[in-house]
Amino acid sequence: MTALPYSQAAENNKEPILEVLGDCFAQSVSVLEIGSGTGQHAVHFARQLPHLSWQASDRQENLPGIRTRLEQAHLPNAGPPAELDVSEPAHWAAIRLPVDGVYTANTTHIMCWKSVCDMFRGVASVLAHRGCFVLYGPFNRDGEYTSPSNARFDQYLNSQDPSMGIRDDRAVERLAADNDLRLAGSAQMPANNRILVFRHSSS
Repeated sequence: MTALPYSQAAENNKEPILEVLGDCFAQSVSVLEIGSGTGQHAVHFARQLPHLSWQASDRQENLPGIRTRLEQAHLPNAGPPAELDVSEPAHWAAIRLPVDGVYTANTTHIMCWKSVCDMFRGVASVLAHRGCFVLYGPFNRDGEYTSPSNARFDQYLNSQDPSMGIRDDRAVERLAADNDLRLAGSAQMPANNRILVFRHSSS
């Protein structure tokens, strides 16, 4: 049997993230996960939050591993992953509606800024009014690194691709506001990460 893709970081952070998701998605029915990666979060959160219909998604090259992990988990509330490149309008159009929750982890710093903008625009197009968008990852605060390790990580990202990098929280909040997504809260997470919670405020 082929080994499933695995992320130690995803294993480490799943419980702290779950605590936040349990509150944010308490009244939700359907959640879209953007950038499901290895599928570890999809399986864990769908299993622990059985009231949710959990839709994993990612770019085409990552779908086989996610699909296999979900099939092995046999979860009634998590079907096959959907193809979603955030910069492809047709992929957003194919998302099953309604979606009253969206979750993504560790995506904004590996996307170019244009793709981050495309993601927020896409989220606004599928998220129901008052729906919750939960964004996890490292963020700078008011233009400053929050830790030496984040500074080193950002330098590493830039060395791999100058378009990647840790985003500033104020820039993300402005982008969200431009798409009718209002900051509703934030939480400090382990390993110098944060969660930003947005609510869709369009009518």
